[in-house]
Amino acid sequence: MGRVEGAVVGFGGVAAAWPERVALVEADGGVMTYGELERRVHRLSRALARLGVRPGECVAAMLPNGRAFFELRLATGQSGLYFTPFSHHFTAPEVEHVVVDSGARVVVVDVELVGVAGAALDAAGVPRERRVVWGGSAPGWVAYEELLAAEPATPPAERRAGGVMLYTSGTTGRPKAVRRQLSSALPGPSPYELDFMARCGVGPGPFTQLCAAPLYHAAPGLFANMALQLGHTVVLAERPRTEDWLRLVDQHAVDFLFTVPTVLHRLLRLPAEVRERYDTSSLRAVVHGAAPCPEDVKRRAIDWFGPVLYEFYAATEGGVTAVDSAGWLARPGTVGLPMADVGIRVLDEDGRPLPAGETGGVYFRPVVPFAYHQDPDKTRRSMREGYFTAGDHGYLDADGWLYLRDRRTDLIVSGGVNVYPAEVEAVLLAHPEVADAAVVGVPDEEWGQRVGAVVRPEAGVDASDGLVERLVAHCRGALAGFKVPRVIEVRAEVPRSEAGKVLRREVRINRS
Repeated sequence: MGRVEGAVVGFGGVAAAWPERVALVEADGGVMTYGELERRVHRLSRALARLGVRPGECVAAMLPNGRAFFELRLATGQSGLYFTPFSHHFTAPEVEHVVVDSGARVVVVDVELVGVAGAALDAAGVPRERRVVWGGSAPGWVAYEELLAAEPATPPAERRAGGVMLYTSGTTGRPKAVRRQLSSALPGPSPYELDFMARCGVGPGPFTQLCAAPLYHAAPGLFANMALQLGHTVVLAERPRTEDWLRLVDQHAVDFLFTVPTVLHRLLRLPAEVRERYDTSSLRAVVHGAAPCPEDVKRRAIDWFGPVLYEFYAATEGGVTAVDSAGWLARPGTVGLPMADVGIRVLDEDGRPLPAGETGGVYFRPVVPFAYHQDPDKTRRSMREGYFTAGDHGYLDADGWLYLRDRRTDLIVSGGVNVYPAEVEAVLLAHPEVADAAVVGVPDEEWGQRVGAVVRPEAGVDASDGLVERLVAHCRGALAGFKVPRVIEVRAEVPRSEAGKVLRREVRINRS
């Protein structure tokens, strides 16, 4: 049983101290206590061992947000196993790739997804006795509840820490898994994870955390798991509408939530009478990451919620920086100072350190070393002297605060001058008629590239009534001339990942 300044931390410790505390509130309203959840986790741990899964091996899962995610993460986390959740929107070839590449010994799938997953598991050679269906039954699958019912609810004889092995989305090629060496320690949160949470304003105690982003992504999964390690009550949601975020905060007096800038932007665009309908004063920390947040959106969110916004910069490969509202307001645009034991370097194209204020590639030294599973070449290419880069460009100021400009692969070079898409997108999103926007480079024979944009107008906006002209004028008032989009196209949707990141590779702009 661990402690942080007198508070109990670690799922097992919380369950022992407060077994009747509510651990999970599911999307359908179902409730489960810490004691009930712990007993199910013990049963699942024993069931996985009976299926022949040994320490160091992998269990994969294709599930929507729900209780099974937590049971699997906690059971693998006390059995010395890797847990690999992946998107329940994957196609059969994508499922097959993850299952084969990870070497998953057991695969758990939601009953609604067995049609897609079944063909993939056939191709991957997963035997039927290791195909587990959650939420019902299906021919040729082992029912999850039957698996648990056959086991006692007592702790397994040997408990050791496991870990997650997540697949990065990547921009080219197939996703690769980020794999870290498992420790021989007992289950529970690491000092790195506790520091990460503390830097994001999230601490232990009988608080409530809203988990509404897809849990198979790195950050949402981390915050959700740490909620139970810190003794919180987790309120689950699956693909909530914009107003639902506010309703759930009000209904459950939510203390903490993780979200992405796209959600903040949509919340701010709700009519004032809708926002005022809900009480959000319970919020202690609104944490955002995963994508750049336009300064206008961040400032307005702080004005609304109060100084409870926290931002972090991280990748699946590790956490880097964090900043609270006061730090950001003093240095608008920063993503913060390094987390404990994290080193940061800004390097030029030849790997030479750049002075404060100069933009280059951002590299950081992960607290927990990693490798790309079965891809030593990719691991080597991503590192310089033990420092990793996610491909982002940015700079450090004289006091060590990090500022990001954009991803190196997204950079637009027009006439030899760099244009950062995130900067232009922030200006477009500040226009009241724009609901969403993406900026990309469009090939140009004279300039190499020119700046192009696609925008989704707010509901009720007539795009044919001079919208593009108004947006160009708006950009000219906020940006240098070479950054102003030379072409703006109006679309019904802007392609984004489930994590809220713009999918620039899917943006196609007419070159004429």
